[in-house]
Amino acid sequence: MQMEQLQKDMVAAMKAHDKVRKDAISSLISAVKKIAIDEGCRDDIKEELVDRAILKEMKLVKEQLDTCPEERAELKASYQSTYDVIKEYAPSMMSEEEVTAYILDKFSEAVATKNKGMIMKSVMADLKGKADGKLINEIVGKLCS
Repeated sequence: MQMEQLQKDMVAAMKAHDKVRKDAISSLISAVKKIAIDEGCRDDIKEELVDRAILKEMKLVKEQLDTCPEERAELKASYQSTYDVIKEYAPSMMSEEEVTAYILDKFSEAVATKNKGMIMKSVMADLKGKADGKLINEIVGKLCS
């Protein structure tokens, strides 16, 4: 996802008077800018950084949604709509089969040692932002047993 696309979509949401969408995209842009400033690349924001910020925001909203009490239906609906907007921008994640194939292909010698820590360290560096960490952990656990 490009930063310019996020900004164009936010302008479109403002013109359409879609407050929920505008607020969700605005929070994404803020998160991207914060990470860019922290990493010292204020002007040249890379696509990888934008994707990382989107995934982080999506995780935060998912946690809000999961911890919201059932009796707060209005708040829960608000979180859900924000989550749905952010999910549109999230990069596609690898499936379980793709992750398994990738690990067996690239890290077959590491899998042979059955050293889960070493495998996780190598795999997470390669697949960060491309696959869910919990999924990778489950697959590596299965391969090491």
